[in-house]
Amino acid sequence: MTVHATATKATDETGLDRRAAFCRDIARSAGAVALDGFTNRVAGFGMKGPQDFLTETDAAVERHLKARIAEEFPEDGFLGEEGGGAIKSDIWVVDPIDGTANFARDIPHFCISIAFVSNGETEIGAIYNPVLDELYFARRGHGGTRNGKALSVAGTSDFDAACVEFGWSNRKTNKRYLEVLSNILERGANVRRGASGALGLAYVADGRSDAYAELHMHAWDCLAGLLMVKEAGGVVAPFLSLGGLTKGGAVLAAAPGVALGMSEATGIALEAGK
Repeated sequence: MTVHATATKATDETGLDRRAAFCRDIARSAGAVALDGFTNRVAGFGMKGPQDFLTETDAAVERHLKARIAEEFPEDGFLGEEGGGAIKSDIWVVDPIDGTANFARDIPHFCISIAFVSNGETEIGAIYNPVLDELYFARRGHGGTRNGKALSVAGTSDFDAACVEFGWSNRKTNKRYLEVLSNILERGANVRRGASGALGLAYVADGRSDAYAELHMHAWDCLAGLLMVKEAGGVVAPFLSLGGLTKGGAVLAAAPGVALGMSEATGIALEAGK
């Protein structure tokens, strides 16, 4: 991935309105490309690195999104998992298939993740699972929805009743991963791993999980989901303010009742004042 830094003008409210409507549209059109690839895929896949899967559909979806965005908003930047991009003050950050290992092995738990960032704030986010036809969408200050229904995090406060997801990353040691996993289990929570961090975050926003944590994620995996959790009343760790757009970082998103305990168990600090 190649990242270059440049600057663009800020986006006004009218521009955000246009981009919000456009984001919903391209999430579904990209989902159609992904679903076709999933339904008609040829057995086999490539590897970018250890446990880092690549399919032809990843590239096809990213090309589709990049072309649509360039046509509609040529002044905006684009940063994709597969092709990288140039960092601008107004930029689309895209994971064409999050959960590629699932996709490649015929497991229908994957999604397209799209975020629009303006002047250091994630303004718009969409996460779409085309197999289930579930479109998660959020806009900063406007709340979040799943297929039009308002999102709200769970009210869980007892770890004995909590179900959380803890993602694995090969960018951190297995020793550290197992330490954190043990800390969470000792608090009494049930821990699962679905192998799609973007959907894991969307599920926190939707009350399907009580928290999601991962010791390192890239921006394209998490920006849309972090916005959704905040807009649904949840608590998150800082990400963009710590340089996450260019270098990634630790991610934690949780229902308020378990947020502090998850922060203590993972060692991931929450946003100031939370």
